[in-house]
Amino acid sequence: MNRQVADAPGARTRWEHSAHHPGHPTPPRLHAPVEHAALRVLVVEEEERAAKTLVQNLTRRGYRAESVATGTQALQVHHQVDLILLDLDLTDLDGLEVCRGIRAVSDTPIIAVTERGSELDRVLGLQAGADDYMVKPYGFHELLARIGAVMRRVRPSRTSRVIEHGPLRIDPVARKVTLHDRPVDLTRKEFDLLRILALQPGAVVSRRQLMSQVWDDAWSHKGRTIDTHVSSLRGKLGSSDWIVTVRGVGFRLGNP
Repeated sequence: MNRQVADAPGARTRWEHSAHHPGHPTPPRLHAPVEHAALRVLVVEEEERAAKTLVQNLTRRGYRAESVATGTQALQVHHQVDLILLDLDLTDLDGLEVCRGIRAVSDTPIIAVTERGSELDRVLGLQAGADDYMVKPYGFHELLARIGAVMRRVRPSRTSRVIEHGPLRIDPVARKVTLHDRPVDLTRKEFDLLRILALQPGAVVSRRQLMSQVWDDAWSHKGRTIDTHVSSLRGKLGSSDWIVTVRGVGFRLGNP
């Protein structure tokens, strides 16, 4: 099974090969877009060689790239990056479920990569929350172009998006919360917890997802940690109705 997803280190691209033949015009040199500077990319790929090659190629073009080999690890660290290249063919968790889990609590852009190339597979990947979908094997220059296109679409909204829910206003850039135009003083964890719930008002966010997103620990049994922060948030917001407990599942943002 061919799972190579990027040019091998030191290998020549088709452009570079053609440039050495007489009569061929000098080709344009492809680069990642200028706006990618310091862009943090997470490669989720369980095949070590493919992951290493892709990270090396991205790093050469100025990206801050790193990789993880499992869906579980992706759920734990995805909030620390600006873009995710998610292999859907994982063994520990279904790639579509990983995509849904990330999208349920985050708007971090995702490009799904897989060997599944049917129209149905593409539809399922996009419906799961992927911003784009690529079928292996693909060209590295095409990947660069797709990364640039995705980031042009999402960056304006990601950098300026203010969440408003009735009288509650959350500014993720300034990390400030106001209620009825009055500032609410929150700790870092309280802010992160409230923002995750507010990203999907009315939707239930599981305890496991909250532990993964806020505390970097998807498997912790310290349920009191969440309960304590939820209780503190309710007190600072002035009503327990702001955060609704869904027994056995998790929490959702309410409408007092």
